[in-house]
Amino acid sequence: MDEKTFLDLADAQMAKLEQVIEQAADDADLDLDIEARPGGILELSFPNGSKMVINRHAAAREIWVAAKSGGFHYRPEGGQWLNTRDGEELHAALSRLLSEQAGQPLAI
Repeated sequence: MDEKTFLDLADAQMAKLEQVIEQAADDADLDLDIEARPGGILELSFPNGSKMVINRHAAAREIWVAAKSGGFHYRPEGGQWLNTRDGEELHAALSRLLSEQAGQPLAI
């Protein structure tokens, strides 16, 4: 996949993630601060003081997630973003990671 195609896919996914994470936080009445930064970066600040960063990594053609529980890489395959290690889908992983880090259920 060329860089432009990746950036188009990743930017669309990042915009979608910002919306669904914000909605999940609203639904759970969680005061989650979501800041979109230039270059395809979402920085999430949790009420407990922890942070999570989601960003696109053009050189690797992946979306990376840095959470309290570790770092995860997702590659576009068959219309989904799948973990490069275990194949877990990005939205399912984020529901789990957000819930763990927030200390309450969040579903995206």
